[in-house]
Amino acid sequence: MPPIVLCVPNISQGRDQAVISRIAGAVKAVPDAAVLDVDSGEDTNRTVITFAGPPDAVADAAFGLIAAAVELIDMAAHTGSHARMGAADVCPFIPVADVTIERCVGLAKDVGRRVAAELVVPVYLYGYAATRPERVKLSDIRRGEYEGLAARLADPAFKPDFGPAQFIPKSGATAIGVRPFLLAYNVNLNTADAAVANAIAARIRQSGRIQRDDRGEVVTDEAGRPVRIPGELPHCQAGGWGVEAYGCAQVTMNLPNFSVTGLHTAYEAVRRAAVDLGADVTGSELVGLTPRQAMLDAGRFYLEQQGQRADIPEADLVATAVRCLGLDDKTPFDPDEKIIERRVADLLGE
Repeated sequence: MPPIVLCVPNISQGRDQAVISRIAGAVKAVPDAAVLDVDSGEDTNRTVITFAGPPDAVADAAFGLIAAAVELIDMAAHTGSHARMGAADVCPFIPVADVTIERCVGLAKDVGRRVAAELVVPVYLYGYAATRPERVKLSDIRRGEYEGLAARLADPAFKPDFGPAQFIPKSGATAIGVRPFLLAYNVNLNTADAAVANAIAARIRQSGRIQRDDRGEVVTDEAGRPVRIPGELPHCQAGGWGVEAYGCAQVTMNLPNFSVTGLHTAYEAVRRAAVDLGADVTGSELVGLTPRQAMLDAGRFYLEQQGQRADIPEADLVATAVRCLGLDDKTPFDPDEKIIERRVADLLGE
């Protein structure tokens, strides 16, 4: 298996399936680039196209996708509920296997230069590829959205990293960046009470919860700001909700750095907090795909916890993770469908 990079561009078209198919087809036309998912929303008028493969193939596919989006989408006629500033709105590169952040930054810059030179589109670098602190967050770059882009481009401080500081009504602007893989992970509880799930989420998420006194009043600091109690887990965003289809509540999490807070770390933290509140966990689910390493880390953790050897075949490590995390609690879990590297190998016939 070669090094694997994931790319998740968001295009500003979610209603015209013929256009979406042509743009996704630009990725499929690149050898060794495997389309994993095409997810469109009519209300947002936006499509997320997920593909992966070796670094150079993914870079070529990303440029092809952006070129197709710029050709086929007219931003002057676009409406939708999601924030956006361009036809090819955002294009993140994500290292998955045997690829460094630095290599992905190089890909982002190379694609950005090419987009600016060949397509004449303003390009902003964000995330790990950002050239300025104020451009690390995508939301800061996209402030004002497409409608405010002309005014922002007139400001020298908003000069693009590549391409013209000029408003192009048809294409808008594009943000290209690098971010870590984000795991979307939910833990199932043995209660349908969403309040319990929210209480657990407040205990474990990095941002924590607001401190209250014995009367339930918010505690403030000298400046009048609410005092927060830090959460248990770094690199964890969490909330709680009830899932009618499952008949239970869930703690729903985004884990943007699974090497620090992995599946097993999150699952065990939810379990401890649930027991403190008189509840328990019954299993969990992964939303979307996961890198192979996250599953192997969980399998090794549970084998070591059980006093067993962890130097066992990969298939057994994955099976241990599935069993101990209860990943098939509510729906079947197929590692060949959920692990990115396996999906890519299957789609590329490796």
